[in-house]
Amino acid sequence: MVAEGAGTTRAQIVDAANRLFYVKGFEHTSFAAIAETVGISRGNFYHHFKSKDEILGAVIEARLQSTRAMLAEWDRDEPGPAERVRRFVEIVIANGADIQDFGCPVGTLTNELAKLGHPARPQAVAVFDLFRTWLRAQFEELGLAVEADDLAMHVLAFSQGAATLSNAFHDGEFVRREVDRLHAWLDERLAHGRPIAGSAH
Repeated sequence: MVAEGAGTTRAQIVDAANRLFYVKGFEHTSFAAIAETVGISRGNFYHHFKSKDEILGAVIEARLQSTRAMLAEWDRDEPGPAERVRRFVEIVIANGADIQDFGCPVGTLTNELAKLGHPARPQAVAVFDLFRTWLRAQFEELGLAVEADDLAMHVLAFSQGAATLSNAFHDGEFVRREVDRLHAWLDERLAHGRPIAGSAH
């Protein structure tokens, strides 16, 4: 059950749905499972959300808000753009246990909604758009404006590939090695100003 201090009932429902959509998938998460997790009746549940699609919209918006807050924190706490990019790269290690068990929360939801042909897929992709825009801004600040979007997509592709293989093989050491390789690639790229390579290897 969600702790009583977790906020309003609506916020608790969104928090519970967010976790269940990640762990079980959107399609396999029922109203009953969310209500049971929060510890409320079905009637109370329907007072806040009339459909699962409505909950999905709230979950995606919550993810967007938390992503914006995280990126703002990195902008504030890190001394420069290179350090900020490294913070992004380290996500797959910081969230390693969940990623090994369930994959990337952004990628798995986007993929599931694509398979379902769900109209909310573009909203889910907006989280990737936030990361892409933010990473592009970091590379622009590093003086790499011409290639900034390619570099941003390269780093995004790394994070998704590492998350997928971490989930497939449950191999944390592999992920650590891949993160180290991407750090080395970033060092080389910044030191020599070389065109972006086809991979971080």
